[in-house]
Amino acid sequence: MNKLWQKFLFKKVQQSKNNSILLVKDGKKLKVSCLQTVPKETIKEALDEALDLASIAISNNSKFLFLPEYCGGITSNGKLYFPPSDEETKHLFLKEFKKFCKLNKIWVSIGSIAIKLENNKIVNRSFILNPYGEIVSKYDKIHMFDISIDGEEHYESSTIHFGNKGVLAETEIGIIGHSICYDIRFPNLYRKLAQSGAQILIIPAAFTKTTGSAHWHILNRSRAIENVCFVISPCAVGKIPGGGESYGHSLIINPWGEIIKDGGDQRGIISTTINTNEVNKYRNQLPSLSHDKNFTISKLL
Repeated sequence: MNKLWQKFLFKKVQQSKNNSILLVKDGKKLKVSCLQTVPKETIKEALDEALDLASIAISNNSKFLFLPEYCGGITSNGKLYFPPSDEETKHLFLKEFKKFCKLNKIWVSIGSIAIKLENNKIVNRSFILNPYGEIVSKYDKIHMFDISIDGEEHYESSTIHFGNKGVLAETEIGIIGHSICYDIRFPNLYRKLAQSGAQILIIPAAFTKTTGSAHWHILNRSRAIENVCFVISPCAVGKIPGGGESYGHSLIINPWGEIIKDGGDQRGIISTTINTNEVNKYRNQLPSLSHDKNFTISKLL
């Protein structure tokens, strides 16, 4: 296998002859699965939960597994998040999934786990692992979930440090653009990822039930339509230890914005085979990624 690589920040990609449509060189079919896990209090409990669903998914021939945000554990006091954390080199969840990937020759996207940095700050970090158990890419969530809606408050930035780099990863199925949960409300991130080469956008989440029921489906479909990309969005489901509830409804969406699979509101797995040649099909028909224009805003009179 050729050495896989990651790109931090954004890289100009090869375009078609008329320099107007971002195309996939060689599309590929692959069976993918979202694992819709239930939030757990400890790393060990979260690991057991994830490995149970992962084992079921690979027994059904899935080749690339996608886990939700905070799949390595999360607790809350209602307003603040307290995910169990460890240093990257010591983190049990990451170490065990590296072994799992190598043993089963499988790709895994770890939606996010809490990583402790040298300065004792904690980041909400996602990883993609290849079938050799190697880290292909990692991404620190940029936009923190600090909101107050009708008495429901969450302040992620009080306990989690934000990232500042967009990340692309080349994988067997195509080029993946990273994001996490609340990032979904910032479309410019996804535009830059798509225009830099992303064919698949991943949005692992622990979306709240309140915001999820109102916005989850339309936000995910919008990111797929705007960027003519597949969107794969595994979302946790159920009560969060200490307070709060995750929405579920993990989604796999095609580049036309059609929902292929929806995980509903129960623990489980959704799977489908995706073909990145579909990105070419729709980008040829609707080359909007190359139609951006510079403009100015007139001042109010």
